[in-house]
Amino acid sequence: MKTVTIPEVEITLDQLVMAVRQLEPAARSQLAKALVETEMDARMVELIESLANRPAADDVTDDEIRDEIHAVREHGRR
Repeated sequence: MKTVTIPEVEITLDQLVMAVRQLEPAARSQLAKALVETEMDARMVELIESLANRPAADDVTDDEIRDEIHAVREHGRR
């Protein structure tokens, strides 16, 4: 497995891409997975913050929500 040591080195995006292309396929897959996970984490944080900042819906009561959950669970058991 190749290793890379870059202490405080600045490289361009093109140089980084060229370095990634030199990795073994398994290492590239691992890198791609890490990038996707990082992007998904960032999007999830944005979504959670967006939902947290919304005003609560006042047209549905807690009892109505519980009733709907119960109905869906009952339907799933059939």
